[in-house]
Amino acid sequence: MSDSAPSPARAWLGFAVAIVAVFALGLLTASVMERRVEAQIRTPLVQINAYESDNGKWAVNWPREHASWKKTLESTSETKHGGAKPRDLLAETPANVILFAGYAFSVDYNQARGHMHAVEDVEKTGRDISTKPATCWTCKSPDVPRLMAEMGPAAFYASKAKDLHTEIQHPIGCLDCHDPDTMALRISRPALVEAWASQGKDIRQASHQEMRSLVCAQCHVEYYFKKEPKNYLTFPWSEGMKIEDMEKYYDANGHVDWVHPISKTPIVKMQHPDYEVYSQGIHAYRNVSCADCHMPYKTEGGAKFTDHHIQSPLNNIQNSCAVCHRWGEAEIRGRVTAIQDKVAEGRHRAELALAQVHFDALACIQAGATDEELKPVRDLIRRSQMRWDYVAANNGMGFHAPQECQRILAAALDQAQQARVLALRLLATRGVTAPVAYPDYSSKEKAQALIQDIAAGKAPRLIP
Repeated sequence: MSDSAPSPARAWLGFAVAIVAVFALGLLTASVMERRVEAQIRTPLVQINAYESDNGKWAVNWPREHASWKKTLESTSETKHGGAKPRDLLAETPANVILFAGYAFSVDYNQARGHMHAVEDVEKTGRDISTKPATCWTCKSPDVPRLMAEMGPAAFYASKAKDLHTEIQHPIGCLDCHDPDTMALRISRPALVEAWASQGKDIRQASHQEMRSLVCAQCHVEYYFKKEPKNYLTFPWSEGMKIEDMEKYYDANGHVDWVHPISKTPIVKMQHPDYEVYSQGIHAYRNVSCADCHMPYKTEGGAKFTDHHIQSPLNNIQNSCAVCHRWGEAEIRGRVTAIQDKVAEGRHRAELALAQVHFDALACIQAGATDEELKPVRDLIRRSQMRWDYVAANNGMGFHAPQECQRILAAALDQAQQARVLALRLLATRGVTAPVAYPDYSSKEKAQALIQDIAAGKAPRLIP
């Protein structure tokens, strides 16, 4: 027998290894094929009604998506500058009570919770909704498309919120963004369609990737209620989506949300221009959608689906940020927080100057200044507060477009300081050279008591 010939034991061992390898390969192939078949199953099990607003009815066909959507009920997540945990934003920043004096936000202003709380949070807000228009329900429930179809958008907007309260039963969900027959993304609110049309664009030509942001833009935008048609929801985009464009729009139509009781300045309240700010940032430039970060893909078995637990990407860095940014989670979180901290600092500086200039204007009133004399001061206050609020009201503490937000805050601070200089000069012409005695608004309670006194005609004397 040759020395190089394999022994019978080795031959049998090789044969056994080959059998095990073939068997394992077969199992792997079967598993892969099973996962591929599972991933390709997309046929709905039951027909979904055209205006089915009960999100639970969609769960039969889309259990993974529905299960992840239900996680928006959680209210424990918190980031340094956001998250879903309830926070009293007036208590955190009492200057907001002064800036929103005379407006409902000075009474109650809290961190928004997840989508499953949309209807509940409207019902429980400290801002009285009994006198509000039904327009306020527009972004809160998938019951709205049905009501708009039955009534027509104009009639829906013209109704009172309390009169439609019993019709609004379900929180933000499937029907708001999806066609129940095809599950294609769709726009279910006419205001966004009309806003695109005002820019000469047809939203039906939007790509699928654009739609992954546009369904969010149905609600996460700046808006106002037109007087005619009554309380008609409108996005001020016809001039563009930058703050200067919106300012031009509001200047042209003379819209005012309220007159500030301290400075008597006509104010435009920015709502939450998230899509507008995002559109000016690097992620929009790189064609990264809202869903890519806030609703990243995930897999279970062989099924890949969109995570409908809409939340801060900082709570899901591995599936959101880390897909593109190959740093560790700690570094990603640190970079995001550092950007937000800088924007927060700029916001704080603008807030301080704005709060003081409202009182500077009141001091001028107490010194006998006329409305004509105060007109340039109030014009600067109005423009400054619009810019501050454009940044302050959008979610993400400026992260979606940090350079643009810092530019806008710098302009807000500059305009507020210009207004202060004009006010002090006006006081000097009235013989007032002593510093303005700013009242104490260092807490939410003190600030609210102060504006209540001012509204009652008991304003503190700010000059000798």
